Amino acid sequence: MGLEAARATFSDNPGAESSFSARIAQLLARIDCRRADTGEQREAIFRLRYQAYLRDGSIFPNSSGSFSDPYDKAGNVYLFGLYIDDELAGSIRIHVGSRECPNFPSLDVFPDILQPELDAGKVIIDPTRFVTDENLARIHRGLPYAVARLCGMAAQYFNADHLLAAVRVEHQAFYRRAFNHQVICEPRPYPHLAKPISLMTIHYPTVWPDAVRRYPFYGSTHAQRRMLFERAPLQAILLSSSVSQDAGMGCNQCRHPSI
Repeated sequence: MGLEAARATFSDNPGAESSFSARIAQLLARIDCRRADTGEQREAIFRLRYQAYLRDGSIFPNSSGSFSDPYDKAGNVYLFGLYIDDELAGSIRIHVGSRECPNFPSLDVFPDILQPELDAGKVIIDPTRFVTDENLARIHRGLPYAVARLCGMAAQYFNADHLLAAVRVEHQAFYRRAFNHQVICEPRPYPHLAKPISLMTIHYPTVWPDAVRRYPFYGSTHAQRRMLFERAPLQAILLSSSVSQDAGMGCNQCRHPSI
């Protein structure tokens, strides 16, 4: 199945999701979303990530109790923590990929599918390392949707063509419900993980209006998106320079407005 097959839309079922959307909206009112720009914030996220991935058998134990990789330092990465009552409840990592800035995890695993899209000038949002706190997710059933909302906000802010989901087979159902993602590649081995990962996507401009109609809590204002994704030019330059020296993954020619 090619990328064009992801141009599907949600079926209309407004009544079935109205109360669900209201509950998620109430949860979002309690959530503080913070971009992890400090070492302390990032380390807390890496520990939460380790616990979540170890729990479902995606990684092997290590002595540090932390899980990160070089892509956490890429110049086109955004790492977020979501907090409920000042307690870290979830996290997601978002890379903004383009022809000028092609450093993102899914490209390494699915180059035959994604490189032609980059060559054609498409912008790709690649969310990875989606985790939630086990106890808080049990209390707040809508927490995964609150985390996933950031993916759509990123796609809108950066005028993306494709919104990916590189996930295990057992997680595909959530992405079909949440965004109407479609599978475009069967599972392949994925760096740093013990289990293979499939590739799903949506063509964002086509699918997103229907997603927001079905789940109004996905909606956001430009000011909200700008607060999360805008970076001061100096900060971006310093981050890109640091990554170039430390990991060889800097991205000094990104055409996105805030990288």
